[in-house]
Amino acid sequence: MKLLEPMFRWDAVEALVGDAARLQGMLDFEAALARAEAKAGVITAAAAAAIAASCRAELLDAAQIARAAAGAGNVAIPLVRELTAIVEKRDAEAARFVHWGATSQDAIDTGFVLQLRAVFGHVDAELERLGDALAALAEKHRGTPTVARTWMQQALPTTFGLKAAGWLDATDRQRDRLEALRAVALVLQFGGAAGTLAALGTKGMEVARALGEELDLAVPAVPWHAHRDRMVEVAAWFGSLAGTLGKIARDVALLMQTEVAEAFEPAGEARGGSSTMPHKRNPVSSAAALAAATRVPGLVGTMLSAMVQENERGLGGWQAEWETLPEIIGLTAGALHHLTNAIAGLEVDAAKMAENIELTHGLIFSEAAQMALGPALGRLAAHDLVQAATTRAKTEQRHLRDVLADDPAVTRHVSKADLTRLFDPAQYLGSAQQMIDAVLGAHAAGSHSARSGGS
Repeated sequence: MKLLEPMFRWDAVEALVGDAARLQGMLDFEAALARAEAKAGVITAAAAAAIAASCRAELLDAAQIARAAAGAGNVAIPLVRELTAIVEKRDAEAARFVHWGATSQDAIDTGFVLQLRAVFGHVDAELERLGDALAALAEKHRGTPTVARTWMQQALPTTFGLKAAGWLDATDRQRDRLEALRAVALVLQFGGAAGTLAALGTKGMEVARALGEELDLAVPAVPWHAHRDRMVEVAAWFGSLAGTLGKIARDVALLMQTEVAEAFEPAGEARGGSSTMPHKRNPVSSAAALAAATRVPGLVGTMLSAMVQENERGLGGWQAEWETLPEIIGLTAGALHHLTNAIAGLEVDAAKMAENIELTHGLIFSEAAQMALGPALGRLAAHDLVQAATTRAKTEQRHLRDVLADDPAVTRHVSKADLTRLFDPAQYLGSAQQMIDAVLGAHAAGSHSARSGGS
């Protein structure tokens, strides 16, 4: 499916979850295991050096490993066999200690954890880039009036800056969750054949601690071969991120509609065009993010289903993760990258936003009128009066302000000057500016408190 990769993926992350990275992750485990066992006195330093020097993916025949894995049941078995042969050419004695005391799942899981660590770094940096682009939009357009829409209908005035601040707040919360996820997911898998490290005798935990230090990974209390909650939490976070990106993408796509035309993905040669309609300007980055938001939840469901594993080592469930989790990561990272580029170049049409506020001839200010009359008439009576006025305004095709100005029940309590002010969007933005300030302040400080509700 290479033809579609540039459309849905991000090449930097694809490289981190691809075949070469998977093989190198397992080899990094094997090299670190040898060094850890040398520190614990299980094997000699010379043997560890020979093994570590041979742990380079380019020395392996990846195609042969793939073919052999079909019969072996996993890629670690043929990898270890090839690695042993490579080490034997360098040091026959050292070859006896390749993969000493470990099991295939130790190499596969820990190797993937090492891949995850690199992925997390790239994704976090891109989330930071997206956050900074959203912060710039929120600041620039903090006072740009636009239409807030609920149930896809015009509701009240807001500012485009507040809309962008909402996107930013959600994005920064995802960064907070990613930081917490690192502690959960970046842990060593090392238990040997059945999770007891019996092959290492009394040296098992000493080797495990040394291995954790070598790889800079936390050492859990027990191996997690058949307990997949860590990997499911990774999948769930990427699924949640795909949803956050999808929400932003949906908003951008709606704003790009011809009839709305308030914001646009950046234009460019051969970007967003149509094969038959020269006038088209399609939201292509939003489409990629929405495709990921559609595909990823089902894949997360597969990860959840795969949690139910048998005894100390799973049959089928663990294997179901091997393609599923990289697919989740690849799709979500691709969505993040494409959407970040779109947001960084987003074009905002403030004049069109102002025009759309007037589209309903003042009906968007009905709540403002109701609240102005409420103290004198009571909320329900004010609501009924303004609702009747909106009906007349629509029937008579008049501006709501003019209909209200003709009603003595209104002018008895609200002056014409005050009535005019009610129909100024800048006068009915509530706490929008304080909200924008709170989000921007938290983003600039890297603070978790404003996003989590803490003090």
